[in-house]
Amino acid sequence: MMIKMRKGYQYAIAPTQQQAQKIEQNIGCARFIYNKLLEDKIKYYEINKKSIRLTPAPYKSEYPFLKDADSMALSNAQINLETAFKKFSNEPKTGFPKFKCKYKCRASYTTNRVKNNIRITESDKDHRMYIKLPKMGEVKIKLHRPPQGSLKSVTVFRQAGRYYVSILFEEEIEIRECPITKGIGLDYSQKELYVDSEGNYCGYPHYYRVSERRLARENRKLSKMKKGSNNYIKQKAKIAKLHLHIANQRKDFLHKESRKIANSYDYVAVEDIDMKALSQALHLAKNLLDNGFGIFRKMLEYKLEEQGKVLVKVDKWYASTQICHQCGSKQKMELKERRYICPKCGYEADRDENAAKNLREEGKRILESI
Repeated sequence: MMIKMRKGYQYAIAPTQQQAQKIEQNIGCARFIYNKLLEDKIKYYEINKKSIRLTPAPYKSEYPFLKDADSMALSNAQINLETAFKKFSNEPKTGFPKFKCKYKCRASYTTNRVKNNIRITESDKDHRMYIKLPKMGEVKIKLHRPPQGSLKSVTVFRQAGRYYVSILFEEEIEIRECPITKGIGLDYSQKELYVDSEGNYCGYPHYYRVSERRLARENRKLSKMKKGSNNYIKQKAKIAKLHLHIANQRKDFLHKESRKIANSYDYVAVEDIDMKALSQALHLAKNLLDNGFGIFRKMLEYKLEEQGKVLVKVDKWYASTQICHQCGSKQKMELKERRYICPKCGYEADRDENAAKNLREEGKRILESI
């Protein structure tokens, strides 16, 4: 079966000084029009108690600098605002969408491909790869992996002083239906990332914890500098690069682990738990957000889907920890108890391993009932 699937590929780019200024201009204009449209929409809503659809076009005469920006970047900012305002209209208690701050929000803008205005080419002179962007010309790109499919849109963003592009491609892939026979259950573990139903421990390296002392040292240096000075700006960039390095380490590890599991099993059963809510409830935000289990599940899902396999999300209220895998009896367990000992059949196993086996069986039951 052939299906169309959209994939995003992220690449580093090396713009010239003029191109970097143009990128910053597009980012600033996209943020400006978002805030301006939001301000006017809020005013209209407070008076009329209903939403109004606004476009960037009328603002270009009042603010001429918007004419120099990429028009698709402004249109995408408007689309993002409409999506955010629609959520507010459905649930007014959440409050109006927030304004975008120059120093806190992600420095990015999105542009769409129209009549081949965005394309990736190879130079005949230096044989380097370039990406042509609207109102910017050709920008050097580090094409570390060849993309496939038709180009749809590009998001240009700045992170830790460097520029990147996230390119969305639509490709047609063949999904081969494979028999769902071999499965595995993964139980979330704060220390290990996961424990599987075969008794294997992931052994997550905890990259943030490893770099925590260095981060603390660099932040102490920053706190002693004059805000806004050249040294302050340099130190902030240094800390941002360190955070980016930790994030890249985490992402690389999760990609490799998810690929290994996706290639080895037909279905994977995981617990459908809200990681953000869990971190707030138990005050374990550092550990929970460090291992990135939520990102890991998303990676598993699309990698399994590409191969005609499936990720089964078991209901979070399913008592996988309390049920004996051997006889099915149920008992209450405190969080500090790390060994599961069944009072009826005497079955003994690691708490997380027993839970992973229960998740695997529950995942199999869910698949068979579909």
